[in-house]
Amino acid sequence: MRTLREVSIGETVTVVKLTGEGAVKRRMMDMGITKGVQVTVRKVAPLGDPIEITVRGYELSLRKADADMVAVE
Repeated sequence: MRTLREVSIGETVTVVKLTGEGAVKRRMMDMGITKGVQVTVRKVAPLGDPIEITVRGYELSLRKADADMVAVE
């Protein structure tokens, strides 16, 4: 299974699972990243961190470590 970090620019994927625990998982869910939601990768910084995504109609920047916690298909 791929993670959000491995998705290429312009690709739209569906969130399958959040693998984080505790406060990190809660923060991701509060930002709108939940199971079944569509996510589009818009940009990746030159050094790969952060990643800008579109989720639920707004833009969000995630660190690579946080993007690794989001399993997608």
